Formats: sequence, structure tokens, C-alpha cells
Amino acid sequence: MKRLEKIQVMGFKAHIDDVGNTLSWIDEISIDCTIQLMNAQAVAGKKHALHATLHALDAFSEGYNIAHNLGMEICLRTSAQRQISKAINILGLKEGPMEICAVGVDCDDSIIKEMGKFFKRDDKVLIPRENTLKEIYGLSDLEIKSSGGLTSLLLEKTTLLIIDK
Repeated sequence: MKRLEKIQVMGFKAHIDDVGNTLSWIDEISIDCTIQLMNAQAVAGKKHALHATLHALDAFSEGYNIAHNLGMEICLRTSAQRQISKAINILGLKEGPMEICAVGVDCDDSIIKEMGKFFKRDDKVLIPRENTLKEIYGLSDLEIKSSGGLTSLLLEKTTLLIIDK
């Protein structure tokens, strides 16, 4: 699976003073790659982010992408939403202290080091919090149980966006 080699899913803790400035800085350092920053509390772990990223890459290669850029497509697929505004509401950055899930596609180590200057690397933020995720996505215990678990349910919802292409 060569595609997996070019995807990195990382957790960070940060204090966001200005969302616009943070996103502009990410755009500056990621000229030759894609970095998508998302609210880690709304991501059910590395597997969820990786699954969504693979579907986003497929969407672009097959021509059924919803967004115009890969980063936003990753956000849409991770949130299992078709509307960008809903995806941003769920996964977008907010000012103040944040736990961030960062997905890098085709990024070299220097870019990851650069991110480490402003964000504190902490992959523990990627551990799924069931109650938080249930609330964010409006999931019931029955849905979770019938799909084999919380992460499985969110992977399924991500996959369902493809079926509706």
C-alpha cells in the first residue's frame, strides 16, 4: 500500500490565537504538500483520519470529490458531511486551547518539524472519547453497538459518502 507511506496522522496540543493566521501559516509551509488541521475531539483516532484521507484521495483520483482542495475533502470525509460549513462546524479550528488532529499528505519531515515549533506533539489527543463523539455526531448506543463500535460506525459513515456519489 504505497499510498499509506505518504500519509501522516499526528496529534498536537496548541493555543490558537487567531484561526486565520494559523491557517495562513499552514498554507505557507505546505506549498508542496497538504496539511489539514482538525479538532481532535471530533476524530475517532488515527484509523478514522486515515480512512477518511484514503477516501479523499480516491475521490480526487476518481473525480467525485466534493471540495476543490484535498485538505477540505479530508475534512468533509472525516466529518461524514457533504456540506463544507457543517464539516467546519464539527472539525474546524477554534481560538483558544485546542487538541488538533493534523493530517499530512506528501509532507517531508522538515514541515513536521516546523509544525513542532508552534504546536506541541501529543498523539494522546487522538484517543477517541466516546461520550464527546456521541454528542458531536448525535450517535446512539444502539447505532454504536450494531455497527461494532464507535470507530467502526464513523468509518461506515465516511464510506457512505462514496456510495452517494
